Amino acid sequence: MGEHIEPRVATHDDAATATEILVKAFYNCPTWGWVFPDPTSRAEQHRAFWGLLVEGGLRFPWVWLGAGEVTTSVWIPPGESELSPEQEAALEPMLKALMGPASARVMAALETFDANHPHDEPHYYLSLLGTDPAHYGNGYGLGLLEANLRLIDAEGAPAYLESSNPANVPLYERYGFRLLSSFALPGGGPTVPTMWREARTPTGLGSPS
Repeated sequence: MGEHIEPRVATHDDAATATEILVKAFYNCPTWGWVFPDPTSRAEQHRAFWGLLVEGGLRFPWVWLGAGEVTTSVWIPPGESELSPEQEAALEPMLKALMGPASARVMAALETFDANHPHDEPHYYLSLLGTDPAHYGNGYGLGLLEANLRLIDAEGAPAYLESSNPANVPLYERYGFRLLSSFALPGGGPTVPTMWREARTPTGLGSPS
């Protein structure tokens, strides 16, 4: 039944719901599992980290819930930042309190993500897209992505993302993203592909049948 429920814009009251989806979705992620390596405390650390990013995204009407609140997306509009200056200042102390010296790995990863983020052309940035693993295989995440991209196409804007799981690259390619580059996280970390989607008209979006 979930596939018939229209996506909706999340509000601040939905922050915990969106965060919990992301905690479950990224727990075994090749990138974010490596960045937060302790499996016994990863969920708690992810909850604080994703919670801050969700709150940052909620400054704009571009945090979404789909398919009956089992999938979520966090987009950052053109020219905006993932976190407010106050949230940015709170990030490192929060991580240090949670992780101690291990927080250095997270900060180094975030700096690498930022260094590889293109800034030449204004674009929508897909900061996060996750689905509760209990609902994998139903296409809910891709359905939410497609709905979001239709709105972005209506604005005539391009889009950018990092695929924290390289296995998802072909799925994003179905929706018009192309490989842009890739970068390796410092300290022997995984390689993260980056992807770009050119601006197109509302009638230009399509996925293979």
